[in-house]
Amino acid sequence: MRWETVVGLEVHVQLATRTKMFCGCPATYGEAPNTVVCPVCLGLTGALPVLNAEAIRLGTVGALALGCTVHPVSVFARKNYFYPDLPKGYQISQFDKPLATGGAFEVVSPERGPITVSITRLHLEEDAGKSLHDRIPGHTAVDLNRAGTPLAEIVSGPDLRSPAEARAYLVTLRQLLVYAGVSECSMEKGSLRVDANLSVRRPGEPLGVKTEVKNMNSFANVERALEAERARQIGLLESGERVTQVTLTFNAATGEVKPLRSKEDAHDYRYFPDPDLPPLVLESAWITSTRAALPELPAARRNRYATAMGLPDYDVGVLTAEPAVAAYFEATVAAGVEPKTAANWVMGEVLSGWNDTGVFAVSPERLAQVVAMVESGTVSLQAAKRIYGELVTADADPAALATRLGLVQVRDEDALAGWVDEVVSAHPDEVARFRAGEAKLIGFFVGQVMKRSGGKADPKAIQPILKERLAP
Repeated sequence: MRWETVVGLEVHVQLATRTKMFCGCPATYGEAPNTVVCPVCLGLTGALPVLNAEAIRLGTVGALALGCTVHPVSVFARKNYFYPDLPKGYQISQFDKPLATGGAFEVVSPERGPITVSITRLHLEEDAGKSLHDRIPGHTAVDLNRAGTPLAEIVSGPDLRSPAEARAYLVTLRQLLVYAGVSECSMEKGSLRVDANLSVRRPGEPLGVKTEVKNMNSFANVERALEAERARQIGLLESGERVTQVTLTFNAATGEVKPLRSKEDAHDYRYFPDPDLPPLVLESAWITSTRAALPELPAARRNRYATAMGLPDYDVGVLTAEPAVAAYFEATVAAGVEPKTAANWVMGEVLSGWNDTGVFAVSPERLAQVVAMVESGTVSLQAAKRIYGELVTADADPAALATRLGLVQVRDEDALAGWVDEVVSAHPDEVARFRAGEAKLIGFFVGQVMKRSGGKADPKAIQPILKERLAP
């Protein structure tokens, strides 16, 4: 009998604020260790937290984008534990009264198609510092720059049934949060971190004992780690052993999971309301206006591209994967380019450059000028791609660039006829085959004329002349 996998994910997302959750220190990345700190970050006696209003707004936006109910009253609590990177000896988080609960959104599972994944809760908290095990031989160093960084923790329901589904969920969740402007969601910078819970059971049986996997630095490694843990649990159960509730770490180099410690329960943290922070009270009118101000989210944009613009599913998926790419595509359409033509250019030359550099070197307006030259027959598509390549390094006028590079298409019939006659004379065997019925050779002759003309010949004007010369 087969085993069923059950996965739930806890995702910690750094909110895109300028400053930390409870103080005015910059929430920046990459600074020298222990330089972006203050008495509040360091947990010094007498230092009091002051709540960051922008963190509340972004947390609310994220909750609404995920379909959650935002509660008018939520409470910050102290989560007590002792670790070197937690200077206060507790973390300010939310426990029994979180900011939001009860959300859901659709994920396309690679195995089951569209599924709905529930969101149990979204709560706000501050980050801890970071332990560095590779800076000082034989010692662990502590960098407290991240202490106090604002986070939203998003907890899914146990609705995922495979490691691949977990990865699909993370991709969709990240896209939603980036579109909503909540976070940049970069695992490389630590602004998105994942704790994955997994258990296995026979279909129809109660949930099995779950374990938690930490220390994963990419969505691909989340999938790999869950595959390894699923195999470990099934191996234990099929050999007659029991699965115990533990926290594990994933070694990306070996593809193995390794137990770190027994899993703590909530009561181990001795949660209680933070006496320095009153309950967070949000007016219902403010929640309503925040919901109304949500930007267009990925699902709505995908639907618009498919229905209003008539784009195929593949194009829609590529163009909406990142909001910056979608914005560039829409600006290109607004500049006068037909949607499918704009999609082809964005998915080709534009996306290739953006993937390499992270910037759009050619403005949508310049791209529209290049496309217009192709549609008017001024330059060929191949020549247009060369012009685009030149525009990447020089913001020049495309028409002037085409002239300077000698790429303007020749339409003069005498010149075209001369090139055609040279090609026909140079390929008597192909001429005989064409006249014998191999009509597909017309493409060969067009290519040869384009080659002989150095790409200057208008391919549309070539064909009538070719057919005349090649007629039996």
